[in-house]
Amino acid sequence: MTDPRLPPDEIARLHRRADELLPLASLVRDGGGMPEAWTEALHALADRLGASYPFADPEYLGQMLKPPHPVAWSGYAMAMLLNPNNHALDGGPATAHLEREAVAQIAAMLGHPTHLGHLTSSGTLANLEALWVARRLHPHAAIVSAANAHYTHARISEVVGARHETVPATPDGAIDVAALEERLQAGGVGTVVATLGSTGLGRLDPIDRIADLCARHGARLHVDAAYGGFFALLADGMEPGVDPAPFAALARADSIAIDPHKHGLQPYGCGCTVFADPAVGALYRHDSPYTYFTSDELHPGEISLECSRSGASAAALWATLRALPLTRSGLGAELAGARAAALALHAHIRDLPGWSPVIDPDLDVVCWHADLPTASAVGAASRRAFAQLAERGWHVALLELPADALGVEPDAPMAAVLRSAVMKPEHLGAVDGLADALTALRPALGD
Repeated sequence: MTDPRLPPDEIARLHRRADELLPLASLVRDGGGMPEAWTEALHALADRLGASYPFADPEYLGQMLKPPHPVAWSGYAMAMLLNPNNHALDGGPATAHLEREAVAQIAAMLGHPTHLGHLTSSGTLANLEALWVARRLHPHAAIVSAANAHYTHARISEVVGARHETVPATPDGAIDVAALEERLQAGGVGTVVATLGSTGLGRLDPIDRIADLCARHGARLHVDAAYGGFFALLADGMEPGVDPAPFAALARADSIAIDPHKHGLQPYGCGCTVFADPAVGALYRHDSPYTYFTSDELHPGEISLECSRSGASAAALWATLRALPLTRSGLGAELAGARAAALALHAHIRDLPGWSPVIDPDLDVVCWHADLPTASAVGAASRRAFAQLAERGWHVALLELPADALGVEPDAPMAAVLRSAVMKPEHLGAVDGLADALTALRPALGD
């Protein structure tokens, strides 16, 4: 595989940005007369950043990342001129209110106009806070997630001192509802974690059916919507769209984690946690006599496990949602473009001789493999294709799946498949080229 490297024109643009940005980097002085060492440091940084994948380009379909929206980037940079801290209100008097307004918009999108919520530094922290609350409310009960869930839930449970158990997933990558029901019937479950957009296949768990089971057995429902939550904007029966049922059931969740730094177009460092019951805020109560003295109003730090948090993240999100409201025609247009591109790529792969998709995509993650008889042959072909695509300028990813999920001879327990996160609208103009590349390299992968 070739080493990551930005195209020369993008590296040159980084150098120009270094010269343009440094004079803007202070609110108390105008640019000009910057020390030569500062400029040299930024140009050295531009050279080092050149050893990156071209995340902004249509040919990059690898991991779940992309540059933030220009409004988010600019809003973040503006707020960073002040560097506010959204812990106490006097640390971020403007950005704390921006955070509250932005989180309220997200919560309403998720079906929770009444809520308690805040931004976090990541989706991991958003999930951690939800499971910490779950542990506080049911200290001796198990937290149950499925094999398709993100690995972080087992680790978080250990961190917060909760007992964690796993139930199986179905071959197509969703939680096994029958297995979950059996586990709930056995008793001792305090919280069920469901996934709205798994990181492997982008799969949607049937949140509506899981909510029914949780209600029947008295368990809390936490939904990890870090990746898929913003697709609620497309769950309206229009095309391109997503299955409305799991998203409608979000209103029945006790807690939800969502990542604005994915489909919310934000810089990294912006997660969000939402609780249906504002009363859980009492669990956060703590003493900080030197912090919460400027206002009787609720300070962000009083309902968060994190202390110092970037106010710039709140400013960037608020500005983005003002420019691109949480509607199908606003931010939803970005997701619709990605969803359309994923469906187009899936259709190409389905029709290409010698290739097969793993599942029909629920969101914008597309996975596929060469039509070969054994798990070991499929895995070897996927790795060769991954390397050859990179040499042709196409950046995808690999995903290990159980052999029985692919319907091939299980001469190995797992097999690697090709995986792409088709999360940029610009991908729609690139899928034909990727299909041509797959057609060209398929004969070299064997029969």
